[in-house]
Amino acid sequence: MIFDWNYALGILPQFAPALWITLQATAAGMLLALTLGLVLALLRRCDVAWVSWLTAGVIEFVRSTPLLVQIYFLFYVLPETGMRLSAFATGTLALGVHYAAYCAEVYRAGLDAVPRGQWDAAAALNLGPLRTLWRIIVPQAVARVVPALGNYLVAMFKDTPLLSAITVVELLQTAKMIGAESFRYVEALTLVGVFFLLLSLGAAALIRVVEGRLQVAHA
Repeated sequence: MIFDWNYALGILPQFAPALWITLQATAAGMLLALTLGLVLALLRRCDVAWVSWLTAGVIEFVRSTPLLVQIYFLFYVLPETGMRLSAFATGTLALGVHYAAYCAEVYRAGLDAVPRGQWDAAAALNLGPLRTLWRIIVPQAVARVVPALGNYLVAMFKDTPLLSAITVVELLQTAKMIGAESFRYVEALTLVGVFFLLLSLGAAALIRVVEGRLQVAHA
């Protein structure tokens, strides 16, 4: 099958809405993952044993079950509990919760890497525990783990096609719909691959910029 550039350029505008949905799902999902992941990491390090063990159990459960199963579960079970969300919101929630479990472990490694002397120095300056945590410890921990968090951002981009399982029309679903109408899949799927490549490279470049600025700030 020969790749038709004219046909590819002709169907290119049809991907614009799907590209916007993919970007929105990734941005919202990653924001949730970063926030919830930090909360889980802090709870995992809690001195109260049952809180730490419960949080660890939740993290391992989420990490050990497939994202697609979690998407289906939230999509079909949440309405039974009275919580009705759109397919897009449900998919974004699933992405955020799933990757929050991975981000939690990354944050935990960053927090463990901060020297204990930082806590002692803050105590000597009469800083309270919460202020020490948010103003001194967490910024240093985050600066250490930005590359790892960036990897999950790229991974989340590539996992957004799973949202098509619950009727979210993202890039891959759009390509399948175009192919079903014209019986030409090569051009549509190739464009999807190019979109994901460009998005992933852009995200990686952004992470490198953030990493560089954080290293300078904490030098």
